[in-house]
Amino acid sequence: MASPLETLSRRASYGLAQGSRVAWYVAHGYAMGRLRRLAEEAMPRMARAEAPQPTRPVPPQRVLWRDLARLFARDLANVEAGHYPMPRDEDGLGDRLDRSLAFFADLPRIFERRRTGAHQEVFAEARRPGLPRYYLQNFHFQTGGYLSEESARIYDVQVEVLFNGTANAMRRQALVPIATHLRGRNQRHMAMADIACGTGRFLRMAREAFPGLRTVGIDLSEAYACEARRHAGGRGRGGGGVLVAKAEALPLADASQDIVSSIFLFHELPPKVRREVAAEFARVLKPGGIAVFMDSLQLGDVEGYDGLLERFPHGFHEPYYASYIREDLTALFQGAGLDPVSSEPVFVSRLMVLRKPADGSGDHV
Repeated sequence: MASPLETLSRRASYGLAQGSRVAWYVAHGYAMGRLRRLAEEAMPRMARAEAPQPTRPVPPQRVLWRDLARLFARDLANVEAGHYPMPRDEDGLGDRLDRSLAFFADLPRIFERRRTGAHQEVFAEARRPGLPRYYLQNFHFQTGGYLSEESARIYDVQVEVLFNGTANAMRRQALVPIATHLRGRNQRHMAMADIACGTGRFLRMAREAFPGLRTVGIDLSEAYACEARRHAGGRGRGGGGVLVAKAEALPLADASQDIVSSIFLFHELPPKVRREVAAEFARVLKPGGIAVFMDSLQLGDVEGYDGLLERFPHGFHEPYYASYIREDLTALFQGAGLDPVSSEPVFVSRLMVLRKPADGSGDHV
């Protein structure tokens, strides 16, 4: 049991690190907003695209800051409960500065795409065998979509600016059900696949929290997979590494995984593909295994937030988001043979845990 002095020191260290992190990304967001307004003022008035107004309530800033503070309180409580170690969120000041400079350098191109509605450059310029049509877009209006090294390098800055420095804290909440599932089990005999691992942020968190667990990351983008290898380490215990593959056609054997995780994937999938991916989760999970799912809130999840969800896809080119926030996820996963265990909001995300029945009866064809 920690002494009062140790507890105080830990809490002060956590508050300083996370507080400075929030301030850093909020400042980025403020600067980005100022640059966007300057760019818009320089445009012909007729050329400006006006986003539709939400029909549902939008949370005031004081509510967002209150809920942000609650997220960090929850995060610290999980550290003190031993669910995962103290966060290690950055790669060093030099790397942080380099990524920030690259983020700001790309903004003029993002502003221009948002102004003109251009979001198909990737399809026109970077068609590659094996990549599905739904993936060949400039998601978030970002340069290169998900296919360039440049995009992979600045993606995490973009996400943290969007979420005011809370993206990693939200991701960490998905470690808690994994810790619960592993309790009393030998990690070295268990396997986990992180599906659509992106730049490897959550994969690294899992490897740090559960060093004995055999882990593999899978992503459709070679550029993002390379970034994940750099960030999370080239190979996890058991030689899993990071593989390049579609989430709807996983290169994993039937009933080979004790855990699958999916962080911020489903809102970028068409409805049909969501069902294919859920079926793959069920296929690769062992009986009794769990799927840990995190993605955006949906309509009705948190009172007063629905207008924020309505507004989001118009500023960030999210073509499948409007259908996602109306998707019945419980029915979707049950249709794939996964039983719901829990579902709860985590700031602007939803965290779900699903289980494949221990008798294997959840296998659907």
